[in-house]
Amino acid sequence: SHPLLCPPGIKCGGVLSAPSGNFSSPNFPGLYPYETECTWLIVVAEGSSVLLSFSHFELEYHDTCAYDYLQVYNGAAQDRGNLLGTFCGHSPPPPFSSAWHVMAVVFRSDRHVAKHGFAAAYKKDACGGQLTGLSGEITSPRYPESYPNDAECRWSIGGAGAGGPLTLVFADFQMEGGQGCGFDYVALFDGPTVAAPRLGRYCGSARPPRTVSSTPHLLIIFKSDFNIGGRGFKAHFYSAGECQEVFTTIKGNFSSPQYPNFYPNNLECQWSIQLPAGYRVKIFFLDMELEGQSSLTGGCDYDHLSAFDGGTENGSLLGRWCGRESLAPVTSHSNRLLLVLHTDRNTAKRGFSISYVGVVPMNVSCTRTDFHIQIPVQSLAQLERNRIYLGTPSCAAQVVGRNFKIHTRFDTCGTESQRRNNTSVIVSTLYIDFSVGDQEDIHQYEVQCEPKRKEASVTLIAGPDPSRLSQAENLVDAQQWEGEAINTREIKSQDTSDIVFISICILAGLLMVIAVVGLVLL
Repeated sequence: SHPLLCPPGIKCGGVLSAPSGNFSSPNFPGLYPYETECTWLIVVAEGSSVLLSFSHFELEYHDTCAYDYLQVYNGAAQDRGNLLGTFCGHSPPPPFSSAWHVMAVVFRSDRHVAKHGFAAAYKKDACGGQLTGLSGEITSPRYPESYPNDAECRWSIGGAGAGGPLTLVFADFQMEGGQGCGFDYVALFDGPTVAAPRLGRYCGSARPPRTVSSTPHLLIIFKSDFNIGGRGFKAHFYSAGECQEVFTTIKGNFSSPQYPNFYPNNLECQWSIQLPAGYRVKIFFLDMELEGQSSLTGGCDYDHLSAFDGGTENGSLLGRWCGRESLAPVTSHSNRLLLVLHTDRNTAKRGFSISYVGVVPMNVSCTRTDFHIQIPVQSLAQLERNRIYLGTPSCAAQVVGRNFKIHTRFDTCGTESQRRNNTSVIVSTLYIDFSVGDQEDIHQYEVQCEPKRKEASVTLIAGPDPSRLSQAENLVDAQQWEGEAINTREIKSQDTSDIVFISICILAGLLMVIAVVGLVLL
């Protein structure tokens, strides 16, 4: 049989901007043409959403819809982060409500097997609706203009196969206030109906806190009375599963939602690493591909990953990244580090994969002949002293007071002399063995001494995965911890080699004076 080619002038795709309308596959209810691709872009007033439903649906069937298919996108951009679903066969797609005022529908047929196609209808929903998908944005009617009086909107979020809890974040909020929020308000419920537990009721101009449901459903109700309005609100939601995590173990790894597949749009994800006092956090970027920089500003204005020191977004910014980069490791200055992923409403990429390791608090000093290493016992409370050793297991730490201590001469414990930058240095490796059962987990730190200047440094050289962590970073910044602070004067007072050296010098000087006096007297 000859392929049914699209005859000239047949309507296929386009922009639909009326408040409501209908569209269908080419030739409907006849057989659709082969090798056809159509895109319909539905655009309604901002602040509204699009309600889409299908009255007829019959496409060639394939278990992964690889031949003929229909795709529905949450927004204008046809990227995987916005995809609500891909459909084929005889089962019609469910009704959809867009998460903002734009929706795209794509129909594609291959060169074999034609069916009758589909018929669809859409309408503008002034506010509210059933929102599916992993992420989206909701706004009060007419936002950012003043919302109307006597309005009531309900958004029911969930039920798109995303089984995890939902997170709702308000980007802007300004409504009529009042004690008890009895006039205009937004109410949140931990489920699909008002019978579910209430998560909060908000009004005024203070932004509501970030809200996380305990179920895969969230109901949002907006209500205004007969007078006094405001700008309203803008909020975004996302399925929280892999998007909000707290880590307290000494090492770990995590990745963007759905990695290595494309991450969803419209996310605000947080990963918080919280280690014991005195530790610092070192993160390693194993893979990263986000939407690139803005061509206008050259900055990471669209999707970006940010790292903050101290565990909150008020902490100092350690870095902000986007695009496809190979990044050097980053180390916090405190025992807490926060990573925040922001994605906008279009153009998704593969995302990122990150490992982290806690940098053990320690003080390393040296003389012309010895290394001195101290680590607070409370930092490694679960470890026996023989799990901490310099060079070889025979050079294990001793417990002295509240510290693990290693005091060893340069001619023992696997130390070796090297030349670096035309300077003679003494180098050894400190091993801290966190292994449990059959799971080997040995962290390695290079300790280095420049004997002439009696200057020591320590560098983490292997943590989560030695093959990936080739880039070492000097960790000689001032390291302090709660509890017993290291007293450097105390360490220097134990520096017997220096005392012997000075004593010999003084004795030699005295002998020379005696000899000179003897010669004069003779």
